[in-house]
Amino acid sequence: MDLRAIPITIVGAGAIGGTVGAFLTQAGYDVTLVDIVPEHVRAMNDGGLRITGVRGDHTYPVRAALASDLRGPLGPTILCVKGHFTAAAMEQIGPLLAPDGFVLSLQNGLNEEVIAAAVGADRTVGAFVHFGADYIEPGLIQLGNEQTIHIGELDGSITPRVEALRGALLNVMPTEITTNLWGFLWGKLVYGAMAFLLSTVDATVPEVIDNALGMRLAQTASAEAYLVARSQADSLENIGEFNPNAFAPGPGFDAASRAALQEMADAMRASIKQHMGIWRDLKIKKRKTEVDMQSAVIVAKGLEAGVPTPVNAAVLRVIHEIEAGQRGMEWSNLDDIARLAGLERPL
Repeated sequence: MDLRAIPITIVGAGAIGGTVGAFLTQAGYDVTLVDIVPEHVRAMNDGGLRITGVRGDHTYPVRAALASDLRGPLGPTILCVKGHFTAAAMEQIGPLLAPDGFVLSLQNGLNEEVIAAAVGADRTVGAFVHFGADYIEPGLIQLGNEQTIHIGELDGSITPRVEALRGALLNVMPTEITTNLWGFLWGKLVYGAMAFLLSTVDATVPEVIDNALGMRLAQTASAEAYLVARSQADSLENIGEFNPNAFAPGPGFDAASRAALQEMADAMRASIKQHMGIWRDLKIKKRKTEVDMQSAVIVAKGLEAGVPTPVNAAVLRVIHEIEAGQRGMEWSNLDDIARLAGLERPL
């Protein structure tokens, strides 16, 4: 399978989708970027997509279309919308998908399950994506860091389809095929548990990690998520430099989990990307986050598996209240989360 000879559709042209589309187009692939924001589509068509950051400042000519103008049949389709928009996106994409078409999820969370329910597991490909990018304004994306993309079939098999996708995505980021897709996706939820906790405060990631209560709550949130993840996946994969297995219970838990969080914080101190994308959703864009596709999943799966998740449940509540405009992003949110979860403040 040669994807250079087949039109590729990318649905969701924000931080991830826009970055992928720009670099694939530059490499000679026939790509259409699809988005719901008219100003963004117009900016891309009129002046190209500008990407600043770790690879410099460049503008890439791209082809873009509004989601309302999307027509079939669709071949290889890359889905890059926020997780809570996946079901609605698949209602549109599903009927337009060609018989030999398929959907690759480049998203956070367990969206592969939603996609497979809509079009079948045989037409669904999963991925772990972790490079840092932010949609700044129409026609402008900032690339904060580079990370390897891991793609895989849902059943762990290695197929010509994933080999072709790897060949294409190598033009975007280092890309590898995995036979343990669910180990990556659940490992990312261990990371996400910590990321949502840190994003309840209007501060940089290193600042919250440097706070004693912030550190303890981040440790506990990821420890809860680790236990849930291990009830769903046999083994968890590293999330970039972040090791979800550092949050396994045992005598070395405190030292290992602190070291993992401190290493992440120290790396971000030297990065142009000082915040999680979650923080940007809440503070800058004032929009709904993916908390219901990540923290809520941890809580729900924990309930099914008999794993208590009080910190993740408290974070879920606080994030919902921030989204609704019922609370700000104050440092006192950490105290409230600790209280709701029944944790004592560290000395």
